[in-house]
Amino acid sequence: QVQLVESGGGLVQAGESLRLSCAASGTIVSVNNMGWYRQAPGKQRELVARIIRDGSTTYADSVKGRFTISRDNAENTVYLQMNSLKPEDTAVYYCNGNLITADWRTRAYWGQGTQVTVSS
Repeated sequence: QVQLVESGGGLVQAGESLRLSCAASGTIVSVNNMGWYRQAPGKQRELVARIIRDGSTTYADSVKGRFTISRDNAENTVYLQMNSLKPEDTAVYYCNGNLITADWRTRAYWGQGTQVTVSS
């Protein structure tokens, strides 16, 4: 069974840092785009950062200069280093990945979400 498993969320104070991890497991042939999204209460889910296989990245304007996305292709893992956290970064963070599975089909998978809470 293919799944994305996130870890690393928690409660921090404004200005502190957190590192999120997301590992893809199961029978995976290849991992294409991977990214992080977040959803705050009462708001729509939004893209935070995305990285494609060659390492090219995209960031939401609100996190540029503070967050860094990276990936380990050998481990099918994506990371989100979050620095200088602000209370407005508080949300459930979801990992997303476009994976090619053993049947050679490409599907989008989501992690279960991890809570990030930043206190002022």
